[in-house]
Amino acid sequence: MRGRAMNGDGRRILITSDAVGGVWNYSIMLARGLASAGDRVTLVTIGPKPSPSRLEDIGDLCPDVDLIITDTALEWMDPDGEDAKRAGELLLHIADQVRPDVIHLNSYREASLPWPAPVVVAAHSCVLSWWQACRSGLPDEARWLRYAEAVCAGLRAADVWVAPTEAFRQTISRLYRPATNGRVIHNGVDAVASGALQKGNIVLASGRLWDEAKNIAAVVAAAEHLPSPIQVAGALAEPGAAPKALPPVVDWLGELSRRDLLERMGRSAIYVAPARYEPFGLGVLEAATAGCALVLSDIPTLRELWEDAAEFVHPDDVNRLAHMLVTLCRDEARRRRLQRAAAQRAAFYSIERMLACYRDLYSGMLAPSRAAAEEVLA
Repeated sequence: MRGRAMNGDGRRILITSDAVGGVWNYSIMLARGLASAGDRVTLVTIGPKPSPSRLEDIGDLCPDVDLIITDTALEWMDPDGEDAKRAGELLLHIADQVRPDVIHLNSYREASLPWPAPVVVAAHSCVLSWWQACRSGLPDEARWLRYAEAVCAGLRAADVWVAPTEAFRQTISRLYRPATNGRVIHNGVDAVASGALQKGNIVLASGRLWDEAKNIAAVVAAAEHLPSPIQVAGALAEPGAAPKALPPVVDWLGELSRRDLLERMGRSAIYVAPARYEPFGLGVLEAATAGCALVLSDIPTLRELWEDAAEFVHPDDVNRLAHMLVTLCRDEARRRRLQRAAAQRAAFYSIERMLACYRDLYSGMLAPSRAAAEEVLA
């Protein structure tokens, strides 16, 4: 086991993240929570630099969190690994300066680097499972085969890997056959004040418009039948691409800071997520915490998390989706029951629970090196 022994808390933890999707909010909440518990955290971004709205999210990071923004390529944006050598050298240089006790990676490829400390890989998503859910089958292009090889190598190299749901843990195990079984640590979010007393009859969705996995097209199709407005928050184009013309039937909010999105959730009655692919769904959890009734796609990960606390619709059944949304807009009693059920379930997926699980995991990863050091001293 790599790493040096630690006495008690005050560990140095290096966390990588990207600013493209939900991993950003997850990483910030994790970093802030670890720092508040006494750890020193270095948060390193990989991929496109954070947008202005993303940078707003880090304004209240604790003093014990250092942010380093790099321009290295995300593995799924660089499947041929053209930037892998440069990225690896930069990350190892950062590690040499920080001298972390634990490396927490929110990607796979980088786990194969010769890190100076034990490594945990958090499996949030991957191209192969995305492809199966959104396009059926698996990609057969050479670049995606190389990507899959890098993911396999990273999972083998990691000391531990985790997934946010049991369903996704099984998916990663089936696709890449890592040497270890992996562990499940549910994501958690900060509690937000419920806006139940101020809620309007508004339906909200969030997600990258350009990502097939989010299935925002189904929201647009259903919007034509609704008596209430549907608002959609999220990036309107891929990084570096120009936005396309948008259907006027939906109120497009664009990419919002987390604070602004949570405010919208607090004012919304219903949150809809007809995703084809969602290994966890941090936006769903935040909406439930804000007291929204949930209408979700009927896929294994969301069923696992929200059974009996949401309405489920097949992601391809737009008519059923529209019918469910219309019903909830008109049936206040049913809507309020769902709001209460979602909020109660969301309380289980707390940031405190997530932090406790990760801190226990880090302690277990460091235990062998601590024991070895004590044996030498004895």
